[in-house]
Amino acid sequence: MAEEMKNAPIHVIGGGLAGSEAAWQIANAGIPVILHEMRGVRETAAHKTDGLAELVCSNSFRSDDATSNAVGVIHAEMRLAGSLIMASADAHQVPAGGALAVDRDGFSDAVTAKLMAHPLITVKREEITALPPEEWDQAIVATGPLTAPTLAAAISEKTGKEALAFFDAIAPIIYRETVDMDKAWYQSRYDKVGPGGTGKDYINCPMDETQYHAFIDALIAGDTTGFKEWEGTPYFDGCLPIEVMAERGRETLRWGPMKPMGLTNAHNPTVKPYAVVQLRQDNALGTLYNMVGFQTKLRYGAQKDIFKMIPGLENAEFARLGGLHRNTYLNSPTLLDHTLQLKSRPGLRFAGQITGCEGYVESASIGLLAGRFAAAQRLGKTPVAPPPTTALGALLGHVTGGHLSHEEESGKRSFQPMNVNFGLFPELEPGALIDPETGKKPRGKEKGVVKKRLLAKRALEDCAAWLAG
Repeated sequence: MAEEMKNAPIHVIGGGLAGSEAAWQIANAGIPVILHEMRGVRETAAHKTDGLAELVCSNSFRSDDATSNAVGVIHAEMRLAGSLIMASADAHQVPAGGALAVDRDGFSDAVTAKLMAHPLITVKREEITALPPEEWDQAIVATGPLTAPTLAAAISEKTGKEALAFFDAIAPIIYRETVDMDKAWYQSRYDKVGPGGTGKDYINCPMDETQYHAFIDALIAGDTTGFKEWEGTPYFDGCLPIEVMAERGRETLRWGPMKPMGLTNAHNPTVKPYAVVQLRQDNALGTLYNMVGFQTKLRYGAQKDIFKMIPGLENAEFARLGGLHRNTYLNSPTLLDHTLQLKSRPGLRFAGQITGCEGYVESASIGLLAGRFAAAQRLGKTPVAPPPTTALGALLGHVTGGHLSHEEESGKRSFQPMNVNFGLFPELEPGALIDPETGKKPRGKEKGVVKKRLLAKRALEDCAAWLAG
């Protein structure tokens, strides 16, 4: 009977980053997987292909620094766990300073090829319109922020809770050859050299004070996409549309995606730019660059007019303009247990952005955990969550029970999406904040630097021990 159950497939619904990673982890545990993906049968508002793990927003997996950045730490932990998403990203990286960015088509093609070739994975192109039937005793829903309305309604009916939602906006992509390099220049912020990079991995477009304020005026006055039925849905602060940031204060962008710090204009090195727009390589050929931090809900005509005000982009041609879509996620702390299982239905798990995490690697990491938990249960073992001191465990803790806040007006608790960050990690043990290089307790700014390094070191050690155990 036990052997028969082991040979029964686990169903994964959704072939995005989370679903792809979950399927990979399950299959590598020796268990058959049926991966259901509706693209190819039914399209979404944001996807452009039917490839698995397609990236619909930025092509960046963000910082790859595993010594002092929480995102870099979760990269490293996923690599330790044999992540398909990280292996494919590493194989298709493009220069991006200290970040890990990928050729989006090469990355998706690699993930798709690996999953299609795995002898224990069957990919079915079909739309699942209801919750998995009871005979699918082990299943994972990883349909992401663009869950089809019929399935979303079935989830809402089952949970008895309304799904929460927030807007997510995507940034434009520009053809490199249309950027005026007599005005723009190549440089990474602080000349930082990252994976596959040279320290000159971004195109920088400078603005003086007059140009900046004219640009802000145009953003605020720009024609935007109507909210329609989405009215009242909150934004996720980590992915605000550029014009919304402008409305929050004239200097907001100068201290956000347009900050000039760490950059020197190669054409006029004695004059510090008042603001800088950065473009990051988007494909391996280097022909496409995306506008860093320029998510937008401006209408297409307004985008072209306003973004061509940026010095160096006067004649820019766009391979893709920005857009807006609605992200849906569960009130996971009330609905899911510590292994991502729906409390009201054992064996049914959720993974990815639908659980309330935000970001590519965060979504894939929750898929990784859901796949491992489902595989362990199928094998008759008790799923063991990673320690909260790890990046994987800290993010899981946020999704399944932590980081609840009170809304001032209503007094109700509100669960919000979150990127992985050191604020989710438990504090160091008393007396542990010692600089390993000097053997002394750090002071001032060095205290924060040393703390991040120690949190990262502890996380990777504890993750390795968890995986070994």
